[in-house]
Amino acid sequence: MDLLQQICERAKSNKQRIVLPEATEERTLKAADKVLADGLADIILIGNPDEIKKLATEWGLTSIDKATIIDPENNPKSEEYAALLAELRKKKGMTIEQARELVKNPLYLGCMIIKTEGADGQISGALSTTGDTLRPALQIIKCAPGITCVSGGMLLISKQQQYGENGVLVVGDVAVTPMPDAAQLSQIAVCTAQTAKSVAGFADPRVAMLSFSTKGSASHEVVDKVIEATKLAKELAPELKIDGELQADAALVPSVGEKKAPGSAIAGHANVLVFPNLEVGNIGYKLVQRLGDAVAIGPILQGIARPVNDLSRGCSIDDIYYMVAITACQAMDAKK
Repeated sequence: MDLLQQICERAKSNKQRIVLPEATEERTLKAADKVLADGLADIILIGNPDEIKKLATEWGLTSIDKATIIDPENNPKSEEYAALLAELRKKKGMTIEQARELVKNPLYLGCMIIKTEGADGQISGALSTTGDTLRPALQIIKCAPGITCVSGGMLLISKQQQYGENGVLVVGDVAVTPMPDAAQLSQIAVCTAQTAKSVAGFADPRVAMLSFSTKGSASHEVVDKVIEATKLAKELAPELKIDGELQADAALVPSVGEKKAPGSAIAGHANVLVFPNLEVGNIGYKLVQRLGDAVAIGPILQGIARPVNDLSRGCSIDDIYYMVAITACQAMDAKK
């Protein structure tokens, strides 16, 4: 069974309630139908019920009637949600009138449903920008305890099974924070290790903090940042198996790790890689994907108290389907 199948089986074993706020978008609605037919998750669709049912008939979708459909223009909980949103944002000057308009926005409405424990996670992005997806999540659901920095993790599945966890690596940040400071980088490390456990199913995440230096082989302020981030990550999550600073080959190749970082339990055995900044992370995973023929799954948003994930606007039906499974696995972990 490959990793995606394993993720789907975990999702099916404990069905979560996932909001799809872009419910009239074709790929989204078709993915929802497949999710419901397969019993992958319980789906909440936000949109006009008549339009959703009309489109489902037009596209030959037979399982949409299993979904909960919430009409943002005729929602009996609108006033309740507006009052809560105004309270959450009153320090930013939000009025009840503004809140009443915002809770008609499907992206905000989905986050309000999660905030009031009516759902477990949300996915958007087939029509919306990353900023539009993140803004209501950060305003309403907010970051997980002890975390102030949202980041993007990525699953990399390589044919080189001697690396990582039988060829699977979890890496971050590849999507959100351009130039993290040491404290933010430490949080990215902890959150990426959590993604490795909750989504990739790693029983034993081993985190390498990557740099162009290994254990003092080079001196520079950016190396100092990685060293400090490693120290802070150990304080933030004392149980975490982590080491740095390590070059990529020292992190992945046992013989190189033994030579460059003797005595390190992580060097040569890492299955989680933390990049020093977004530029390195984004370039790095795409090079591995294209030149190394690796499968890249994500980005998976990390650090939010309840999972809210972002899709590429070029996503496929399968991309949405598998992101539902990933979000469900994150939701299960967030409840622990």
